[in-house]
Order: sequence, then structure tokens, then C-alpha cells
Amino acid sequence: MEFLLYLLLGGFAGVLAGLFGVGGGMIIVPVLVLSFTAHGFSDQVLTHLAVGTSLASIVFTSINSILAHHRRGAVRWPIVLWMTVGILFGAALGSLTAAAIQGPLLQKIIGVFAILMAIQMLFDFKPRASRGVPGKPGLTVAGVVVGWASAIFGIGGGSLTVPFLSWRSVPMQQAVATSAACGLPIAISGALSFMLVGWNDPRLPEWSFGYVYLPALVGIAITSMFFARIGANLAHRLSARVLRRLFALLLVSVGINFLV
Repeated sequence: MEFLLYLLLGGFAGVLAGLFGVGGGMIIVPVLVLSFTAHGFSDQVLTHLAVGTSLASIVFTSINSILAHHRRGAVRWPIVLWMTVGILFGAALGSLTAAAIQGPLLQKIIGVFAILMAIQMLFDFKPRASRGVPGKPGLTVAGVVVGWASAIFGIGGGSLTVPFLSWRSVPMQQAVATSAACGLPIAISGALSFMLVGWNDPRLPEWSFGYVYLPALVGIAITSMFFARIGANLAHRLSARVLRRLFALLLVSVGINFLV
């Protein structure tokens, strides 16, 4: 039953990854927190374990999403390259920041972020395209900020990267595709950092590799890679307004649950 939950979670996260350019972490993290709580994992490590496992799963979610967007020529690879320079540093720093925060407080921080993200999606707030794409130093600095925040929240960075690229006059489909590509270095750097930071924590359950829980990772990875391709194809065919609003309402409930 537990593994079936992880399979379903991976499918949902995969569709979100392809459709919105997000890694699905805002859904993966709260579901894993509930699952780990039900299994009696220590409340001092279960949130960190959920975040680390989410980041590791996004490695697999991102791959098929990137391939699907790349086939359509939508990924701006020069932007990805220079943002990645900053992302690798920022994600490692973010994992250290998250590890220094107590588990219950980290849940509340994630809850606030989920509600803010929901408000942005619900009302479709977007920065007006008013500037061009920044140079290499600007993209690197943006990568540091996106990588740092993404590692704390266990996300692929799409909720930050897409608005940033839209503000910098990148067309929406290219912004989503480029964001999906940026999610891979975020996930790799963040997951490896969470594994190293939590490696010797005695409170972790069996089958944990640092702050990454292997059974959940395998279940999510199996289905997410397939469904990410479906989401990416839908992103180029459908208007996502209704889906975005439904996802926003789901995020509100997630945020409130974490806060109370």
C-alpha cells in the first residue's frame, strides 16, 4: 500500500513537471511528510527526509520533461548553462540552511511558501516583461537564489525560474521549458547535499541514504519519468488556466495543513 502511494505520487508529480515547468516538489514533500509521520519516523528528521527525497525524485522527473521540451526546440540552453553555474552553489547552500532548521519550523516555512505560490498561480500574477535576458553574471546570481530556495523547499525551481524568465521577456513556453532544464542541476546538487548532510544521523529509518528515503524515491521515479512526457506534451497543446487554478487550491490546503 505504501509503495502504491509513491507510484501515484510520482505520476502526479511527473505531469506537473512537464505541464508547468515545476518539479512537483510542492506536492511530493507534504505527501511524504504525512506518510513518514504515519510510519512513526522521528519528527526531527522526517521533514528533511521528505525534502531530500523530493529533490532526488526530481532528477528523474526532469529528464523526460527536458527531452520532450528539447524536441520542440523550446529550451534556451545558454540561459540554462549560466544559471546552472549559480544553481550548483545555491542548492548546496540551501541544503545546509535547511539542515540547520528544526523539522517543525521547516514545515511551517514550506507551508507559507506553498500559500504564496498558490496565490501567484490562482490570480496568475506575472511580472510584466520589461527587460531583456541578463548577461552571464546576472544569470549566475539568479541561479544562486533559485538553487538556494529550491533546496530548502524541495522543489525543482519552476515557481521561481518561470516568473524570472517571463520578466526577462522570455516567451512563456520557452520559460517553462528552460525552467524544466534548470530543475535537473537543482535536483542533483540538492539531493547529493542532503545525502551528505544527513549521512550519519542516527534518527533516520532503515533504507535511508542520508536525507533520501530509497523506497519512496524508487516508487516516485518509476512513474514520474513516464508522466513527465505526457505533461510536457500537454503544455504545448492545452490552455493550463483551469489546471493551474485547481493546483493553486491544492497548494492552499497543503500550506494551511503545514501551518496548523
